[in-house]
Amino acid sequence: MKNHHADKQTIAIDNPWGSLRRYTDARIGLGRTGISQTTQAQLAFQLAHAQARDAVNIPIDFENIQQQLSEAALPSITLHSKATDRQVYLQRPDLGRQLNLASQAMLKKQIQTGLVYDATIVVADGLSSTAVQQHSAEVTALIVEHLTQSGLSYSPVCLAQQARVAVGDEIAEIVGSRLLILLIGERPGLSSPDSLGIYYTYKPKVGLTDASRNCISNIRPQGLQIQAAVSRLMWLIKESERLDYSGVRLKDRTNIENDLLEKQGNFLLE
Repeated sequence: MKNHHADKQTIAIDNPWGSLRRYTDARIGLGRTGISQTTQAQLAFQLAHAQARDAVNIPIDFENIQQQLSEAALPSITLHSKATDRQVYLQRPDLGRQLNLASQAMLKKQIQTGLVYDATIVVADGLSSTAVQQHSAEVTALIVEHLTQSGLSYSPVCLAQQARVAVGDEIAEIVGSRLLILLIGERPGLSSPDSLGIYYTYKPKVGLTDASRNCISNIRPQGLQIQAAVSRLMWLIKESERLDYSGVRLKDRTNIENDLLEKQGNFLLE
């Protein structure tokens, strides 16, 4: 007896929204085979999931970042939070927000020169070692370049291991800087395992909440470009010093201003 099922072929059907995929990394318009995803889409999902897990769990090579900073003539200090390892870091967010005693002592010893710095840059591993490993040295160098052009001094770059955002407040308070610029690996998405974030705080001190910070997110080649991110940061710094605060009250109007300038330019051309 002939097996009719053996003659049936499963055909992959394109999704009519598939053309929109060139505008986004989001998983849209994937198509289907019967009632299931295509093999290609399923494998791509599994790869993205593995990359996201790796971004969280693979140890960061701070020595390599320190070497890159050194080549750019930027001194740095390596510090550590109270989270002793990655497992503790993931299970105890509170410990990632505090420096351990050895790092506190080291930092205090480093700044006994009596120098006063306008800004402190902290590079924290956060939840994506991939992002920090790939982008932090370049972003830091460009930030320093802009700080120098603006006449602002900066302390040695602080590399914080097993660290969360709030650890920057403690570091900047010990250093005595009024401007805190913290680079951190953001929680990886399934299309963005290499996303870096910048958190900016004016007059940082221990105990501040996220309401006192401004965040510039999704810094990566397929997201917000580095030059644009640093330009936005410098705008926030300038405005915070004019207004004497940062955080939710400090509205990022860089896009609004750029749109207005563009409209004015088009009006003049007409």
